[in-house]
Amino acid sequence: MARVRFDAADAHWRETPRAGASAAQKDWLTRGGSLTAHLARLGDVTVRVTREAVATPWADEHAALACAARVPVWVREVVLAVDGVPFVAAHSIAPIAASRGVWQAIRRLRTRPLAELLYSDTEVTRSPLVSRRVIARHPLFMLSVRALAGTDKRMTGTVCDRAGSAGMAAAIVAAPHAFAARRSVFERHGAALMVTECLLPALWRHLDAHGERRACGARAD
Repeated sequence: MARVRFDAADAHWRETPRAGASAAQKDWLTRGGSLTAHLARLGDVTVRVTREAVATPWADEHAALACAARVPVWVREVVLAVDGVPFVAAHSIAPIAASRGVWQAIRRLRTRPLAELLYSDTEVTRSPLVSRRVIARHPLFMLSVRALAGTDKRMTGTVCDRAGSAGMAAAIVAAPHAFAARRSVFERHGAALMVTECLLPALWRHLDAHGERRACGARAD
């Protein structure tokens, strides 16, 4: 089974959520299975693709996958919204060769969730989930800013993006555990696909208000 090989000396990504995380956060940061399916129990889930491109991996990504720092990868970023509200900003990477071979289907997903590929194939294995708190200097911070900016017309353009970043930074300082991310590696035929999911504050607010039930009080199928 694939395993996230994070830099132990850094140790930001951990299998056990950090102290201070709420019971709901500990649950969702370590919960297996399809995150999209879990979100569907809260409301209607939509997928908005924000980026698909060739790029270089983040520092903790190439370390986790034991690949060279500047080796290009295929990147797919999406926002998972529940009833129109962004709950998750997801960032997935695969080596270029894998994205054209074993994992080539990720290039054709469009607005379908990645879960359709990962949980219908018995040849796919998954590493243990690891998690971390999102800090302002990590790339996940800007990923979250873009996820939230996409639903607010006031946050478009460089000036407003900076304002959004400042607001997010203030929010992280005020509630550092409200921005948390989880990560795992899926492996198929020896090819890795790393998926990082940033769980946004709106998810925790929804759970506080409604628990794991739709707002109307009816459990999803």
